[in-house]
Amino acid sequence: MSSAPEHPLTAAIKPLLDAVGATAVEPAEARPDDVVLEWDGAPALAVRLPHLSSALDRLLAEMARQYDGRPLAELDRAEKQHVVALLEERGAFTVRHGVETVASALGVSRFTVYNYLNRQDGTKKG
Repeated sequence: MSSAPEHPLTAAIKPLLDAVGATAVEPAEARPDDVVLEWDGAPALAVRLPHLSSALDRLLAEMARQYDGRPLAELDRAEKQHVVALLEERGAFTVRHGVETVASALGVSRFTVYNYLNRQDGTKKG
């Protein structure tokens, strides 16, 4: 994979690409599943999106950064519940084995993650 030439669009979306783990490639190198972005009616760059499983790893790392880099397993119960709520908002549990992966990162059981999710559903409805 090579980087796209520095185009104004490339510079503008770099923070977004970094946040989602995507890469910019030259339009000529685009694969069928890449997203080609146009600028003034011509292809400017292609965006290669990451696989969903690596997206979950990035989300978990982002959660740890929000807690001063502490391992998620060291968070207290309220913090873990907050992490689960944030991950749910970001679609972490739509990824295959998402609950298991999150449970492992938090140092809790799948049952506990499901309880946190059910607790969230209860607070949303009430």
